[in-house]
Amino acid sequence: MSQDHVLRVWGNLACFTRPELKVERFSYPVITPSAARGIYDAIFCKPLEFHWQVTQVDVFEKPQYIALRRNEVKDKAPPASTIMKWIKGKDDPKPIIADGTTDLLGTDQKGRTQRQTMALKNVCYQLHAQIQPWDGFYNRLSALEAQFQRRASKGKCFYQPYLGCREFPAYFELLDSPAKIKSPPSIEINIGMMLYDVFDLSHPGKALDTANAELPGISLFRAKVENGILVIPPYASDKVLKGRRPIDA
Repeated sequence: MSQDHVLRVWGNLACFTRPELKVERFSYPVITPSAARGIYDAIFCKPLEFHWQVTQVDVFEKPQYIALRRNEVKDKAPPASTIMKWIKGKDDPKPIIADGTTDLLGTDQKGRTQRQTMALKNVCYQLHAQIQPWDGFYNRLSALEAQFQRRASKGKCFYQPYLGCREFPAYFELLDSPAKIKSPPSIEINIGMMLYDVFDLSHPGKALDTANAELPGISLFRAKVENGILVIPPYASDKVLKGRRPIDA
């Protein structure tokens, strides 16, 4: 059986955007399973050997919203392979220019856009998750769990964990003994349908697997915080609604 790995996670700002709001960002009142999984992945991740199954979120602060207006660049960063060529001097860097004159940009269209964000402030969660090995790696479970424990206990991570948006860093602490795990306050929130994940967690690989004729879209589940606890059903459960879309959608 997989071990329950518990993290205390907190931050000054967070935004777990509702997918139905594409222009303006409006956060769910609590962290989504997808964002929680991303925090564990930042600490320890071997996608070809296992995936993280978030099982529970303990909410320690009532949701408090704050309105922000931010400039966001329109273009996406190039792939890591391109950036490595820039670093090694094999290619000339092509920066993303957010603003400037028409001569500099080559167009009168700005490289940025202003967006209103309804974010959360002063969040604190207690996350519970388990390592779920893929077929052929069950004998590696103990070793994988030990590696995560070592990394998390020393505060190591592959990249800075974040709370929904990369500019909102997440700070974490491994709760490696029952004495450190606290009961959350009595908080009740009926969230309704909530984003579960944007990737297919049923098999290793990327979301856009060209070997399949159809691909899972986003998955949803009915979320409710009771006594400060949000229970996350397993991805394979019927409680998780999984949409399907054509590969070219």
